[in-house]
Amino acid sequence: MNVTLIGCGAIGQEILARAPLSAPQIRIVSAVVMESELAAMRAKFPSISFLTQVPTTATLLLECAGHAALTAHVIPALTRGVECAVLSIGALSAPSLPEQLADAAKLGNTRVHLLSGAIGGIDALASAKLAGLDEVVYVGRKPPKGWLGTPAESVANMNTLTEATTIFEGSARDAARLYPKNANVAATLSLAGLGFDETKVQLIADPHVSENIHTYTARGAFGEMTVTMQGKPLPTNPKTSALTVLSALRFLRNRSEAVAI
Repeated sequence: MNVTLIGCGAIGQEILARAPLSAPQIRIVSAVVMESELAAMRAKFPSISFLTQVPTTATLLLECAGHAALTAHVIPALTRGVECAVLSIGALSAPSLPEQLADAAKLGNTRVHLLSGAIGGIDALASAKLAGLDEVVYVGRKPPKGWLGTPAESVANMNTLTEATTIFEGSARDAARLYPKNANVAATLSLAGLGFDETKVQLIADPHVSENIHTYTARGAFGEMTVTMQGKPLPTNPKTSALTVLSALRFLRNRSEAVAI
């Protein structure tokens, strides 16, 4: 099975490095990057075809480029009938974007897969939703360096922080809007559960932790569940959990295996 990546930053390059062992029947043949990145990427990965647009021969896209890629590449590809998998779930907090993805997939008679990324238990949360959820609360805790370059720097100095500090408290929609590179987990929980406006989010910068810690509690007719994920950040990008890459590799592996779990 041939795959085209959308984006080849820290996540995309890690996927390229790990795919031969994690999903040996999958072949990543091309990647879509910005024109300014073409020369460097071609030199670093000479066996991959680097382009600025999705090739007409693409049959499966894996997006790991960021929010703008959904409107620039994923929606047009879906309309043409290309199956797509998306990691930038936080983008779906934008008004009407989930509906645009669904409409494009229907028009192209294909599917778009929203990958779980850095969080677990999404299957249980989505199942619990069928009986009715009363509350979903998510707390995201990261070391201060994971919040550099975000609005958190207007709350406290991320370079000199000495105690855990709440940098955001509100809805998942606002969290995804203000922290698009850090709040994909909140967006994923929202889509599986109560939606962006009803999912409660607290984001914390904590100098006493060295890993990204995600905790959520859900209550409803099914009972109650609490999930905590303490994941290591991607070495080349502290804003991203390493599990995000593994989530994409699991998807690719399942697409090529006779038995998928």
